[in-house]
Amino acid sequence: MTRIVKEDDSYEVRRVTWVGLGWNVALSIGKFLAGFFGGSQALIADAIHSASDFITDIAVIVGSRFWNSPPDADHPYGHRRFETLISVGIGVAVCAVGVGLGYNAIQCLLAGEDAASRPEWIAAIMALVSILVKEVLFRYTAHEGKKIRSQALVANAWHHRSDALSSIPVLIAVAIGILFPSLWFADSVGAIIVACFILHSGYEIAWPGIHQVADQGASEDVAKKLRAVAEETEGVISIHGFRTRFVGSDLHVDLHIVVNADMTLLAAHDLSEEVERRILEAGENVVDAMVHVDPYDPKKAGK
Repeated sequence: MTRIVKEDDSYEVRRVTWVGLGWNVALSIGKFLAGFFGGSQALIADAIHSASDFITDIAVIVGSRFWNSPPDADHPYGHRRFETLISVGIGVAVCAVGVGLGYNAIQCLLAGEDAASRPEWIAAIMALVSILVKEVLFRYTAHEGKKIRSQALVANAWHHRSDALSSIPVLIAVAIGILFPSLWFADSVGAIIVACFILHSGYEIAWPGIHQVADQGASEDVAKKLRAVAEETEGVISIHGFRTRFVGSDLHVDLHIVVNADMTLLAAHDLSEEVERRILEAGENVVDAMVHVDPYDPKKAGK
């Protein structure tokens, strides 16, 4: 079995996340104050969405210390599954925020025009600032997450993107409320749209992690590529029993190769090492490859 010891990326994850955390604090405070004094329920809801990022940012900062711990007696495959669990937790937290904000907005709509607020331009300006800042944060965090192949960091980047997208209907709703006072319900409708964006974002974050917890393997394209790498290795007659599984963002592969029955034990071992090396060097974040050698049997080959 050949295994790659993955470089500890916890410092980089925490560094990038601290940047997002600082901006989330500033934006949530700014949006809450602008929404309160600018009379916008939608912007206050958006501020709560930004505040929910505090929890996910802190979860990533703390969690990165755990998932980069080396394998031990109780966790022989390492601790990368913590990364998956944290990603799922982020998604669930985002969905919970969406449900809460949607419920409050519907309650305000049911209360009627008398309970409606009248937004002002300060709310619109703050919504625009939020869109620009969160889009920059998304691009920065996603780039760094892909560079170090951190599932949790990429998930947190999409949380930034959901915040940017949620501010767009807020900006539109606030502008409508200012320009057309008779459309008193625009701000509450904007808050409901924000809630829908948040729910969808939470689903997109949590669902891949749920699949990984259930030991989902690599995608069909990735599996096909890795199978081809093994099959094209000189000396391999065929392969079978090919399996993959994720542990966090790390991919583990095991398979059986069929070789000439007359091959010496040393030669068969060297061939298995070559297959392992080629699979690990194929990319796709493979960190562990286990190759079992089977002798070629003409009787079984025909079946």
